[in-house]
Amino acid sequence: MRMSIAAVALLVGFGVSAAKAQEFQHEASPLFENCGDASYETAKANGITVGISPSPPFTSLNPDTQKAEGLEVEIDEAAIKWAGIDKIKYEVMPFGQLIPALLSKRIDMVAALHITPDRKKVISFGGPAYWYGPGILVKTGNPDGIKSFDDLKGKQIGAIAGSAADEYLRKIGADVVPFQTDAEQFSAVSTGRVSAIVDDDTKISLFLGSTKDGAMELLKGIAVPQELIFTYGYGYVRPGLRKEDCSLRAAISQGLSEARGNGNVLALLKKYGFSEANLFFFPLK
Repeated sequence: MRMSIAAVALLVGFGVSAAKAQEFQHEASPLFENCGDASYETAKANGITVGISPSPPFTSLNPDTQKAEGLEVEIDEAAIKWAGIDKIKYEVMPFGQLIPALLSKRIDMVAALHITPDRKKVISFGGPAYWYGPGILVKTGNPDGIKSFDDLKGKQIGAIAGSAADEYLRKIGADVVPFQTDAEQFSAVSTGRVSAIVDDDTKISLFLGSTKDGAMELLKGIAVPQELIFTYGYGYVRPGLRKEDCSLRAAISQGLSEARGNGNVLALLKKYGFSEANLFFFPLK
């Protein structure tokens, strides 16, 4: 049975209107009053300060509006607002300063981190937000013949100072060259200062897609060691919090679960050019 043109037009128009009016609803509400510490109630009363480093499109400060923006900012804000915390401030600093700022109580939360052995000693982590894997960026043609993560041993390899990649590379015996910004490490590959850099595959892909410089390439088909995912930092992206802030961690964690469960996180991933594959370690078949 065929529908009339008018009926199709009506349905199409309704679909567009419904999409524009879409809101992400929650079936659960916060309930953390009896967790035993005051961090959640303090955040509800006074607000929360979140630490970010300049790394667009994930976390950055818009120079025109002076507002924080990016994928990880928006995911965290969905969780924070679900928890009933209405006031959010941001502190912008180099990545390596984020955990010291958290411990000194300059900030209350790091927007996005991976779990690593060194970090677990000093801070705690919220629930999972999303996932991506590690990538190896080299000069075009791969002049050093890097074919595995083991091949990075003994070579000068760049990484953002204090990052999961930095910690892992030092563990396997690479000669790590630390950088404070993405621009510095990408330039180091292009100029041959380092043999390669290890960073998030999403970040590298976005960089290569936005530049006309053909002097670099992301290595394909490189097997990722299980240790790198489950021990040294390329598991889920999570917020970082102080160990003693148990009730705040519980609230943010459930907020992330609710934002994943109602489709908000997936919508944000797609907004920034990612997909369902970034929801889980291993994409669903």
